Amino acid sequence: MISITIIIIAITAIVSVIAFSNRAIMDKLLLSPYQIIHNKEFFRIITHALVHADYIHLAVNMIVLLSFGIAVENTFKELMHAGIVTNVTFHFLVLYIGGAVISTLSTIKKHKNDYYYQGVGASGAVSAIVFASIFFQPLSKLLIMGIIPIPAILFGVVYLAYSHYMSKKGNDNINHDAHFVGAVFGFIYPILVQPSLIKVFLHQLGLL
Repeated sequence: MISITIIIIAITAIVSVIAFSNRAIMDKLLLSPYQIIHNKEFFRIITHALVHADYIHLAVNMIVLLSFGIAVENTFKELMHAGIVTNVTFHFLVLYIGGAVISTLSTIKKHKNDYYYQGVGASGAVSAIVFASIFFQPLSKLLIMGIIPIPAILFGVVYLAYSHYMSKKGNDNINHDAHFVGAVFGFIYPILVQPSLIKVFLHQLGLL
């Protein structure tokens, strides 16, 4: 069976590349809080994750998704074998699409009357996948800039702090709110599925 991570990457890459050369498609799929609220174009809450600003933006998101998505799928498979979840694809999609949707809510509220505000990218959804991985393997090593290894939980704390700080600062074109909210959703999703899974996280940290 083909990995759901690979399928999502393939679909996202195809749609993004098409949208790079077709402005009409880009405009139809991107996140526009004004169009969502005033024209009821709710599909944008999901479709914005299929389009990206440029090839670098697309590549970074998809590489990160590939790096963590397979691991999260494997974890869900282990949970299925343990009788905790019944369908790997279902939970992965809820986690990914849920991250895409929930990460936009504060942005939609903040910019609902701003006709010119636009957003693209799967960063909120990808952040959900990354932080679900951190939940299950908080002491695994992540490489910062590809060379500096740090515990995943430390990376998570720094990531959230940085996203919160940059959101308050608000002087770039990156939606740090989406990163923060998507990450939080990804971290708590396993607990929503089965509250007792918090013991897995605490055990990994040596607290149980």
